[in-house]
Amino acid sequence: MNKFPRATLNLFTLIRLAFGAGEDESANFNVETAEEWSLLYSLASKLSVVGIAYAGVCKLPKDRRPPLDLAFQWASEAEAIRGHNRMVNDEARRLTELFADKGRRTAILKGAANARLYPDRFMRQCGDIDIWIEGGRASVLKLLDSMDLLEKDAPAVPGHKKTREELYAEARRKLGVSKHHVHLVQSAASAHVEAHFLVSSGNRNPFTNKRIMRFLDAEIANLELVPEGFYVPSLKFALAMQLAHIQTHFMAGGIGLKQITDYYVLLQLADDSDRLEIAKNLRTFGLLRVAKALMWVLGHIYGLERDCMLCEPSERYGKWMLEVILEGGNFGHYFKAQNGSFVTWWFGKRWRSIKMSPFSLTDVFWAEVAYWKNFWRSIPVRIKLRRLSIRDLF
Repeated sequence: MNKFPRATLNLFTLIRLAFGAGEDESANFNVETAEEWSLLYSLASKLSVVGIAYAGVCKLPKDRRPPLDLAFQWASEAEAIRGHNRMVNDEARRLTELFADKGRRTAILKGAANARLYPDRFMRQCGDIDIWIEGGRASVLKLLDSMDLLEKDAPAVPGHKKTREELYAEARRKLGVSKHHVHLVQSAASAHVEAHFLVSSGNRNPFTNKRIMRFLDAEIANLELVPEGFYVPSLKFALAMQLAHIQTHFMAGGIGLKQITDYYVLLQLADDSDRLEIAKNLRTFGLLRVAKALMWVLGHIYGLERDCMLCEPSERYGKWMLEVILEGGNFGHYFKAQNGSFVTWWFGKRWRSIKMSPFSLTDVFWAEVAYWKNFWRSIPVRIKLRRLSIRDLF
């Protein structure tokens, strides 16, 4: 841990304080200048844990808190996060009632379902609303279309030339970019909404994916209506589904500290029987090595007890995962190759796949198969758009 910069170690301390660490934990916190405070705030923003870190700041003695101007800025953003959480909860409840009127069961996945489990249910930075709707792909798409919640093609007006945005929207639909969800039109909700017709994206390996999807399809039956007014799946479901989600994003482009924090909360609240069942299936689900890495990260940042872990932590894989998180930020958006030219991006993606092989060689193989399949299918779209790269469609 000591090899990490002081700002990183201070951020870890703030996170532990936010989750109830004792006052003696604040003795590990050491920020001396306004520049160090600014760096710490920037790091929290990069990793999407501004609200959580602010909760930790509030646990510090008053004489050790940030300069007044930064304190106001941080408090303002934390309040904005609280407001966004309330809006997301309201929208999730509205969508739940909307689809219930159509006779469909729903469940809120990840974000809002996780946020309500935090010590302060408004300190997590929520993004999209992920809502599962029962019925399967064809049925759900038909329902959403009948409710005018899906984007439509541009009107067939004589002489109408489709804009680039319309061409991209059309390309997304024709290529079927996501096999498990669609985006609702932005006018249909006050937040970005992903409507899921599958309970999870699973993982890349079709054989392990079949096993984990069978498990999740059975477990989604155990829904709970929470006081916020929407349904959430069981903690057992969340442990399996979100571990697969972490692996997919970690290996494809990067994962954020927000998603890692979610998993810490889930493990803390899960029953021993739930943790044991997921632990027994880690190898079957193709998630063992990522789980070993994650357990090490959770132990070092959050102080997760060994009894709450799913498996023996791996220092080798854990340090690797933590370095990727800190360098790439939320979902890897801060990696240099992510923002470079097409050639830099393309070679960066291929090289990253090779580097990720130790975590799951089979997932890397099947991810490359999927990439090249989409690459060839997208040739007509790239010709129409006159672009070599349409990487933002993938």
